[in-house]
Amino acid sequence: MTAIDEGVLKLDPEEARRVRQERLERIGRWVLPLAIMILAIWSWDRICVWNAIPQYILPRPGVVLSTLYIDAGLLFSSLLVTLRITFLSLLLAVVGGVGLAVLFAQSKWVEMSFFPFAIVLQVTPIVAIFPLINIYVDNQTTKLLLCAWIVAFFPILSNTTLGLNSVDRNLRDMFKLNGATRWQQLRYLRLPAAMPYFLGGLKIAGGLSLIGAVVAEFVAGATGQSSGLASRIIEAGYRLNAPRLFAALFLISLTGILIFLVLSLISHLILRRWHESALKQER
Repeated sequence: MTAIDEGVLKLDPEEARRVRQERLERIGRWVLPLAIMILAIWSWDRICVWNAIPQYILPRPGVVLSTLYIDAGLLFSSLLVTLRITFLSLLLAVVGGVGLAVLFAQSKWVEMSFFPFAIVLQVTPIVAIFPLINIYVDNQTTKLLLCAWIVAFFPILSNTTLGLNSVDRNLRDMFKLNGATRWQQLRYLRLPAAMPYFLGGLKIAGGLSLIGAVVAEFVAGATGQSSGLASRIIEAGYRLNAPRLFAALFLISLTGILIFLVLSLISHLILRRWHESALKQER
């Protein structure tokens, strides 16, 4: 009998049941998704075998992994191109979104004047905006970067603006009574209060910047050795090279998951010592 089990026995039945439930949830959080993923991959492989599906229509998982290894040089060089657009657009979205949100927080008139334009950018499909970008912008990288930035910008702006405007009114009045300037209120009260909102928007924008980069490559029709993963997908589709197409899709999905996990970890590390959402996870 382990020390944990002995500790559980010393608890009352209700508390012991709660401890077991929490332990099962911690295990299930990792085991269940992994088991479902393994089952899905096995089912995919068996469907290909049982129905004798040609490789150019639906390749088996092993063929996709083999292609990922064989075409690693081409695929990973394209991944670096896509990642460059992704992270640059995310950086610009953070700088622009936070900067504009701070400006909105300082002046309601500025917020009422410019926030509708941000909404217009968000709700207009990027494939509808790109023909205009294609006319006015010559550089291909700048076109892709602008498209990805438009997609990632709004979550940062809206979440940070919401956080800056959600400061407790009593705390704000206390700062004013103590003679705090607008800059001091912003630095010591409003920005810390907006941090959880900003980090939530950052996690959303991280995935959207990758989506924006891939969609931008699709609508731009970028080709050549220096093109991103979307171009590899288009090229593989034209050539009926399904294994390479699936390998490129796998890299895009894996990259999106890693971006989300890294940003979630950053958010947890920043908030874990003082914000309620992270403190609950620590318990």
